Amino acid sequence: MLIKRPPSYHKLFFFRGMLLGMTVTLKHFILNLLRIRKIPTIQYPEKKRERSARFKGKHILTKKLDGSIRCTSCLLCQTACPARCIKITPSEHPDPKVEKFPISFQIDLLRCVMCGYCEEACPVDAIRMGQEYEWADYSESSFIMDKEYLSNRPALQGGVISKVNS
Repeated sequence: MLIKRPPSYHKLFFFRGMLLGMTVTLKHFILNLLRIRKIPTIQYPEKKRERSARFKGKHILTKKLDGSIRCTSCLLCQTACPARCIKITPSEHPDPKVEKFPISFQIDLLRCVMCGYCEEACPVDAIRMGQEYEWADYSESSFIMDKEYLSNRPALQGGVISKVNS
C-alpha cells in the first residue's frame, strides 16, 4: 500500500536558491560579454602593475657610506620574525669600535610571510622590504638568501645606502 506524503517544502527552497544563484552567475557572464573592452586586463610581462609605496617584497640589507653592511647582529629582527625565517650568526668585529657584525645572515623566503616586523624591529635601519615581487625559480635552495645577495643583488644596482646614523 502506497502512502501519499505531503509535498516537502525544503526541496522547493533548495531549487529556488539554486536558481537564484545561477541567475546571478548568468547575469554577470552576459554583462561581461557585452562590455568586454572595459575589463581591466594587464598584459603582464610587457606591462607591469604599479605597486604602492607600502608594498612589501624581497628584503634588502642596507649599507653604510663606506660600503659595509649596516647590520650590528643585535638579533632583534630574528626575534621579531613570527615565521622564524631569519637566521643570523653574530661574531666579534676586528675593529674595536664596532661591537658585532654578522658572519652569516640568511632569510628563507619560502617561510617568510612578508609581515615587515623585521624592518620595524631593526634599530639601525639595516633591513628593509623592497619592491621586487618576481621570484620564480626551480629549486628550494635558491629561496634562501644570504647577506651578499640581500645587499648586492643586480636589481639593487650596487646596493642601498642607508644614511640613518651614518
